[in-house]
Amino acid sequence: MGINDERDMEANLQIGPTDQGMVRLYISADGVEVPMDFSPDEAREIAEELTGAAEAAARVKPKSKR
Repeated sequence: MGINDERDMEANLQIGPTDQGMVRLYISADGVEVPMDFSPDEAREIAEELTGAAEAAARVKPKSKR
């Protein structure tokens, strides 16, 4: 599975601080739970990557579906 492969699957994403001073991304789908903890600096880097990806995605012209 690659970044451009579509899947018909639902997942829940929660983001928030932990009581240990970390930033947690918590993903759950089909009975699978994935908690990922990041330092505040790592979380800022991820936020910059998300912003960059959003800006790049906004410039993409969607392909028409047949």
